[in-house]
Amino acid sequence: MKVHLGPDFPVNDESCKAATGKTFAEWFAAIETCPEEGRRMVIQWIYNETGRGKDVWWPTTIWVEFERSKGVVNKKDGLADGYHICCTKGVKASAQAVYEAFTDPAKNGWLGCNAASEGAEYTDDGGNTGTWLRLRPGKDVRIAWTTAGVENPTMVDAVFVEKDGKTGITVNHARIQSRDEADGLRRAWGDALTVLKTQLES
Repeated sequence: MKVHLGPDFPVNDESCKAATGKTFAEWFAAIETCPEEGRRMVIQWIYNETGRGKDVWWPTTIWVEFERSKGVVNKKDGLADGYHICCTKGVKASAQAVYEAFTDPAKNGWLGCNAASEGAEYTDDGGNTGTWLRLRPGKDVRIAWTTAGVENPTMVDAVFVEKDGKTGITVNHARIQSRDEADGLRRAWGDALTVLKTQLES
């Protein structure tokens, strides 16, 4: 899966103020007095404060940049929690068929990765690498992922839920350290899942 790194918009004070009414520094000061606590609640508070606009990425961006300004990192690996993206798609296929489309090289041309085996190396045709961590047929897969051209590892969880002849696919990609990578991965997963849907329903 080829990932083209690059943000959807510049991450700077000028673009932040144009979209949200405040610069990053002004938001950071506001967060210091925010009545909410915890990543999720503060991001929701920022979203409400921006007038609940169309671009829900700005509240997350403000929070991630706030943590970066404070030097907040995970004690285990020294990385920030960063960005989390979520891509979904519903397909007219069984959960087992979707699972095989993720893990069987004969069926995963849309992703272009090697055969799946827990603990084995993950590679794909976009130059992304990592490790197959968990494989539960018809349920989910987990991959420790490193995007081509990026140093820091991230985490992919793909979950498959079957109901009434259809399967809902949810791809959560977490611990992404930059907007360049987050937006690139969101676009890449969105495009890839569209190709997968066409493949499974043709």
